Amino acid sequence: MTLLTASRRLRLQSRACTIALTATFLLLGCDRGGARLPAPDSTVAAAPAPYPHATEAIGTVRESYDGTLSDSMSVHTFRNIDRLFPTRAIAPSATPSALPKRGVPMPAVTFSAKGETRTLDDYLTGNRVAAILVLVHDSIALERYFFGNTERTHWMSMSIAKSVTSTLIGAAIHDGAIGSVNDMVTRYVPGLAGTAYDGVSIRDVLMMSSGVKWIETYTDSSSDRRHLLEAQIGQHPGAALDVMAKLPRAAPPGTKHNYSTGETQVAAEILHGAIKRPLATYLSEKIWQPMGMEAEANWWLASPDGIEIGGSGISATLRDYGRFGLLMQHDGVANGVRILPEGWVRDAGSPKVLKGGAPLDYGYMWWIPESPDARKDGAFAAEGIHGQYVYVDPAAQVVIVVWSAQPKPLGDEVYDDLTVFDAIVKAVR
Repeated sequence: MTLLTASRRLRLQSRACTIALTATFLLLGCDRGGARLPAPDSTVAAAPAPYPHATEAIGTVRESYDGTLSDSMSVHTFRNIDRLFPTRAIAPSATPSALPKRGVPMPAVTFSAKGETRTLDDYLTGNRVAAILVLVHDSIALERYFFGNTERTHWMSMSIAKSVTSTLIGAAIHDGAIGSVNDMVTRYVPGLAGTAYDGVSIRDVLMMSSGVKWIETYTDSSSDRRHLLEAQIGQHPGAALDVMAKLPRAAPPGTKHNYSTGETQVAAEILHGAIKRPLATYLSEKIWQPMGMEAEANWWLASPDGIEIGGSGISATLRDYGRFGLLMQHDGVANGVRILPEGWVRDAGSPKVLKGGAPLDYGYMWWIPESPDARKDGAFAAEGIHGQYVYVDPAAQVVIVVWSAQPKPLGDEVYDDLTVFDAIVKAVR
């Protein structure tokens, strides 16, 4: 039985999907006449080892959304979903940044669930955690893999990609490609002029408060979320934006929060209209390379050679997700270079107030934890269905990354992840 508060259940109605992986290629040097050049030791360098999970049978994206994948098929699919859609590579750094091991053992972690004391192992087993990484003061305090995963495994991000997309909008503002979050959507996406997105600001989109009608029900094939998924499955250029352009208005902009994966596709279109190049390329330039990511990642495309899927489709290694969390922990500064505007992280990762005064426990596509300790620390989280998390506690200098292999999109967790994260932070302080 799932042990969740009523408010937590409401929050769990709002998540969305993602995933992707990539192949590597051996490049052999040639001189101008076409002759093969020797490696420095006069031998040809060995090809990289093949991806360890490449031959596994996988399910379909519809099965993932329907929640009909078996336990084992969930694992295989979630680490191989680049095989379902075209992707674009996110190039890593030539000089990966070190993630040293912490010099002290990981302390015992316990938490309370339904009046009983539980351990970290209870959580890992009960929630079908596929990998966990805990970074404390930029060092690895805990790194564990399950279900045959390793440090080379790529895993789907699900809606963690939404937080990446919003962070890239922050980078574009810092670069001057976007004026501010108060700019209108149609300034960067003229194709939405005359639609329900007329009069909607970038800030409204980042808060998912555009007022555009949307139903985010993963298991309902007639929902708006599934219509967007079908547009992605069709792989026709412009089809995803067409879905968004046809939506009606339900409330004035900025007055009502309604979780919408479609809103993140609008955010992707805003970003693309501003930077005039692929989002995956920009992600590599602004985050993957400056943060010293060690492995190539990739990102789903809405059509062959088309725009990236803003709300899903990034697939990366555990440590590189951790490095993304470190960028946020360090206020958007990567190796001494500011990537995000000063104050962006605090603004993106803090509660908001809607027009009319209603409070909102959501930032710029980042979730805000409910517990008093997490609120005091200014913690925030990127969250994805099937149990994916990047949790950042800036005050405690803790980043937690969790991959899970829960077959159902929502409701498969036995223990509340954020309660466990509170316990981890308390243990490592």
